[in-house]
Amino acid sequence: MKFTFITILILFAELAKGQSVMQVQKFTLQECMEYAVEHSLKIAKQDAQNEINTQNYREAIAMLLPSVSGNVGTSFNFGRGLDGETNTYVDVNSFNNNYSISSEWLLFGGFSGINRMRIQNVNRLAGNQQLQEVVDMTAYETMEAFYNVVYCKEMVKLSEEQLKNSRESLQQVERMEELGVKSFPDVAEMRAKEAADNFNLTKHSNLMKIGIIQLKEKMNFPLETELDVVIEKDEAEVSKSAETAMGIFNQAKDFLPKVLSAESKLKSQKLNRSLSKGALLPSIYASAGVSTNFFRYMDGAPYQSFKDQFRDKRGSYIGLSLSIPIFNNLNRSSTMRRSRYQVEIATAERDETLRQVYGEVEQAVADMNGQADEYAQAVKQREAIAIAHKVNVKKYAEGLISPLELHTSADRLYNSQIEELNSLLRYRLKQRLVRYYKGEPFVKSKN
Repeated sequence: MKFTFITILILFAELAKGQSVMQVQKFTLQECMEYAVEHSLKIAKQDAQNEINTQNYREAIAMLLPSVSGNVGTSFNFGRGLDGETNTYVDVNSFNNNYSISSEWLLFGGFSGINRMRIQNVNRLAGNQQLQEVVDMTAYETMEAFYNVVYCKEMVKLSEEQLKNSRESLQQVERMEELGVKSFPDVAEMRAKEAADNFNLTKHSNLMKIGIIQLKEKMNFPLETELDVVIEKDEAEVSKSAETAMGIFNQAKDFLPKVLSAESKLKSQKLNRSLSKGALLPSIYASAGVSTNFFRYMDGAPYQSFKDQFRDKRGSYIGLSLSIPIFNNLNRSSTMRRSRYQVEIATAERDETLRQVYGEVEQAVADMNGQADEYAQAVKQREAIAIAHKVNVKKYAEGLISPLELHTSADRLYNSQIEELNSLLRYRLKQRLVRYYKGEPFVKSKN
């Protein structure tokens, strides 16, 4: 019985271990960005707003059609009342039933209906552009968080390698101390080096955990699920861009959602101004209607049937009306002046957006080219320091340099590896951003 109980516990432990392993999900950069876009709450909010914009556009189209209304009324009259047949007053209780249907159509209203429809259409298109802007921003922020995790993971690997080398050197010095070749200060120096490398490993391990938390936040990833990143090998050459910032900007301004959204806002304000001007013009309405009724006394006197009265009392009308705005407490003229200033504001915001985008493109190109130069120099520096460190290791083994000099040499190699890694990852990030400005999206459009 005891053996069976222990076996069951072992099985449950293995099962729990297997489940915890299964909960770890690994994502590439592209998968992280796609997941973030699919689960972003900001994108969900913009999607809902776009549905509202679409509904507003449909409503604006429907307002171009005539309005139709129907009315049914019933009344009982007790005591003195108006005779529906003779149009005279009588002292008999009566029953009256009215039916009517009417329609009104705005034939001309200063093109207000068409302008409202065009405004809502522009707003609908602007909503789609804002959605794409949110998608792009979500993907880029996720990419930054991803590269931060990659940097931390590589730093952990470098720190582990550095710690491994330090421990091997410490063991070697301790053996040499036992043989009388090295002294206690040499051992103490190597122990200090091993402790410092252990501290660096702990620090970068904690930074990696924080980086993964930040990546989860950008992706809206479940907190209870473990997340890891897959570092794909990028064979693309690290090189500077042959295109100028102005050339890339001239391409980007034709498709970037930020620029298109600013253009849509300007177009919408211009249409609002046309709408306010149209409010100063006369309006022409056409109207038509049909009505009939049924009437009888409640004293038992004979009366014409409902069918006959419904047919015989039917009447219709058709008409035109003209409304001319003369004075409305300066409301219309004030609205027109405000719309003119709104156009000026939207124009300035459009120009400001173009200038801002050019600055972003220029900085991205400069950063990418600068990181390409830094990476090339970092590779040369790391190779030269690696050779020098290899020589210093041999010198230390022969007793030609002190432990402090070897410590310094190892730190120089470690720092050169960090600089090479940092410049490479920053180059990849800026390279992807420049490709975005040249027309390559981070993820596929939701539209």
